[in-house]
Amino acid sequence: MTNDEFRKMALEIPTAVERSHMNHPDFRVAGKIFASLGIPDQNWGMVKLTPEQQRAFIEKAPKVFKPCSGAWGRQGYTNVYLPSAKARIVRAALNAAAKNVAWQKKKKTPNVQHQHPTPNYSHKGH
Repeated sequence: MTNDEFRKMALEIPTAVERSHMNHPDFRVAGKIFASLGIPDQNWGMVKLTPEQQRAFIEKAPKVFKPCSGAWGRQGYTNVYLPSAKARIVRAALNAAAKNVAWQKKKKTPNVQHQHPTPNYSHKGH
């Protein structure tokens, strides 16, 4: 798989857009990054999976998927080795990653001002 094929698949996801972060192309849904290209080098892409999804994809294709280094990898960020990657499994990983960030975005609610009952200090005769 090439960078252009990865890019094309990422952008086929409804509402996905390409932006740039730290001089690398990234792909976003609802403003949240779900995939990127070029890290650690041009042979690699990245998908933002859950740790469980990451384990499943690594099991299915250990020559294609590996955890990103450090804490990012432990959170599910997963490198995709493009020269060994097949379209079908990368499409599945991209779809899962996009759903993950879209779901995270929906799960977070804006800070809501909660109305606290106002104490009633109008009691007379006390």
